[in-house]
Amino acid sequence: MKTDLTDTTSSKINKALVLGRRAIGTPAIGMVLTLVIVTDEENAYDALKAANEASREHPSRTLVVIKRPSRSPRDRANARLDAEVRLGADASTGETVVLRLYGEVIDHAQSVVLPLLLPDAPVVVWWPVAAPADPANDPLGALGQRRVTDSYASEHPVRELAARAAAYTPGDTDLSWTRITPWRSMLAAALDQVTCEVTSAEVEGEGFNPSVELLAMWLADRLDIPVKRSTSPGPGLTAVRMQTTCGPIVLDRPDASLATLCIEGQPDRAVALKRRETSELIAEELRRLDPDDTYASALRFGVDRLGEPAKEADAPPAQKPQAEAPAEESGAKPAAKKAPAKKAAAK
Repeated sequence: MKTDLTDTTSSKINKALVLGRRAIGTPAIGMVLTLVIVTDEENAYDALKAANEASREHPSRTLVVIKRPSRSPRDRANARLDAEVRLGADASTGETVVLRLYGEVIDHAQSVVLPLLLPDAPVVVWWPVAAPADPANDPLGALGQRRVTDSYASEHPVRELAARAAAYTPGDTDLSWTRITPWRSMLAAALDQVTCEVTSAEVEGEGFNPSVELLAMWLADRLDIPVKRSTSPGPGLTAVRMQTTCGPIVLDRPDASLATLCIEGQPDRAVALKRRETSELIAEELRRLDPDDTYASALRFGVDRLGEPAKEADAPPAQKPQAEAPAEESGAKPAAKKAPAKKAAAK
């Protein structure tokens, strides 16, 4: 069921939602959160499609905020709000409101969105493209407990990581980080099978892909080893090679679908490592609403430090850190644990 409202208000939109639910015979819908999508007209369709697919796992009220800048000064002075209310089969398992803002109301989008938020429910704000420099201090971002950006969609993806690190606030996350969850799980599982010390690593992937940098920074941060970033034709991440005192560990994925895990002294194994759709990434991020400390630590490590030799500790050698697999069943992000082997001093 769709209802179009032209030159409307937030109050009228709420009334349309109530009348729509009654019309389709479902006055009470169990929604667990409000998802606010801030995008442009060009990317609105793909973002809404991904959100609708994710809502099968997380029933939510989806508010799509589309800012329509006016070309002439006269049009910019005329504030207007148009809305499209979708319920039932047109909104998957929740409710969808597409908001188009014109004129001066563009600068006050939070005033339009605030009355439409579900009461006593968490709010997640997602920018598929053109995320603000400081999401937590953005007027719409300040409404959310979680703020989801995607540095891969920016013009300078790697440079964007530095900006994200500088403005990081607990609750921020990046879909470029979410994309590497299967890689982190596989690498942590591989390290659990050996008792060797990891001395260095190399992460290979296409250029201008922030997921490659984030994976390299995660390894360098958690294992305290030098990590080299190398370029390949892609697509995406193609290989991770870790040198250990017992021989190399290699996770190679040349075709963006099936990877080969090679561990010294063990037979090679084929593992599924398919590139995931945006809807799967959003669904994963909606499983948890608490701050992701592992992401924050990896992000703050810094791209410019990749490849640096590990610093020698002043104290006696400690146990070697080892990456820990993400506890996806419980919704937790990857942490880290210690491996039994000691780390050799970097030369």
